[in-house]
Amino acid sequence: MAETVIDLIRHGEPVGGRRYRGHAIDDPLTEKGWSQMWNAVGDSHPWQQIISSPLQRCHAFAAALGEKYRVSVDVEQRFKEVGFGVWEGLSHDEIKVNRAGEYQRFLNDPVHHRPQDAEALDGFIHRVSTAYHEVIARYQGQHCLIVTHAGVMRAIIAQTVHADPVGLYRIKISNGGITRIRHNASHGILEFLNGKLSS
Repeated sequence: MAETVIDLIRHGEPVGGRRYRGHAIDDPLTEKGWSQMWNAVGDSHPWQQIISSPLQRCHAFAAALGEKYRVSVDVEQRFKEVGFGVWEGLSHDEIKVNRAGEYQRFLNDPVHHRPQDAEALDGFIHRVSTAYHEVIARYQGQHCLIVTHAGVMRAIIAQTVHADPVGLYRIKISNGGITRIRHNASHGILEFLNGKLSS
């Protein structure tokens, strides 16, 4: 089996600052957010295929990148962010202050202490992993870019290194940061996290 290389990039800073967006809140990127993403990819364009979350904070950049380098862009609905239920639209500070106990329980065990009406973490990981393995199979031997969200990237990284889902939110994913995973016949190797591509 030829090696398959997957680059994942998190969307840049969205309008509205740091808050829980999930997939119900879909703010566009700020100018800084666009710059974060363009700076991360530099002048590199090694990809045969780009796959994007349907949310505009990802898809707008994916479409612009694909147009610039004439690379096909597919939208994968299953790569949208995890649903945060009643937390969606609230800032991190609001949650920490007004829902302190709930927030601490979530941090300690995000699998069993979800925000009210939030997507189950196991279900989220399953939908992301299923889509990711389909990408690996479909684009075997190619180099692909997935434009997506911190939660999606955490789920993929955790599955790659066989990490327990309870530690998912202990993986820092930077806005515009690129993660690379190489897949051979037997397994994936996490090559780097929160990087940039050289120009």
